[in-house]
Amino acid sequence: MKVVAFNGSARKDGNTATLIRAVFKELEKEGIETELVQLAGKPIRGCIACRKCFERKNKRCSVETDDLNKHIKKMIAADGIILGSPVYFSNLTPELKALIDRSGMVARANKNMLKRKAGAAVVAVRRAGSVLTFDTINNYFLINEMIIPGSSYWNMGIGRQVGEVEKDEEGMETMADLGKNMAWLLKRLR
Repeated sequence: MKVVAFNGSARKDGNTATLIRAVFKELEKEGIETELVQLAGKPIRGCIACRKCFERKNKRCSVETDDLNKHIKKMIAADGIILGSPVYFSNLTPELKALIDRSGMVARANKNMLKRKAGAAVVAVRRAGSVLTFDTINNYFLINEMIIPGSSYWNMGIGRQVGEVEKDEEGMETMADLGKNMAWLLKRLR
């Protein structure tokens, strides 16, 4: 079994990555392989609404100028997907939104190809906007007929400077619980 996570932060190895790695720690204890893809420095443009994915039905986006099709391939191969984002102006980053919009269109064009995979949102926040970001990511999982594991609180960690989320005991505990619940779910789905 494998879980791939996409860190939508513009900051590589920041608080969002720290939270994702806390989830990974629990997944790896259960023998689940993990992979972290950091979107920082690798721009993904938004969907151009060409709808060629609906014509071709080849599990690919027609835009070939970025890494999106590599990311879609990883999603298809994985049993679970984690999407992580810091909160930017009360919502997720534009990089993660582009990943959601384009991979979501390709998935829908190909008979909801992510159907029944496990999906989890991870959010790093300084102060506000975390619930909206959490909901936005979860809407992607829901429209793709994916299954969302719960945790002991909403999957968010509080911190501004790199590493500050590790001081958020409840946030780190929430990530550990998410990892445990995701591992349990993946084993049941298998």
